[in-house]
Amino acid sequence: MKIKLYKIDNFAAFMDLINGCEGDVCIISDQGDRLSLKSTLVKFVALAKLFNSNIIEELKLEVSNKQDEEKIIDFMINGKNSKE
Repeated sequence: MKIKLYKIDNFAAFMDLINGCEGDVCIISDQGDRLSLKSTLVKFVALAKLFNSNIIEELKLEVSNKQDEEKIIDFMINGKNSKE
């Protein structure tokens, strides 16, 4: 399942959400590469992108688990992790 997210401004809460996902969650680059958000290296790359601005304007994800997809969509709609 592919999701396109916009305006991620609470990166710490977003990463807590991703860490709580049971399946794979990957960033899809503009070139079509898939990078696992559960990888420490990819997290550093995402943080570096965040440091260039206070917000990640657009992020394409591929989620392997339907429940994880629902959590991410809920997070983007309500602005918080459903665990909170």
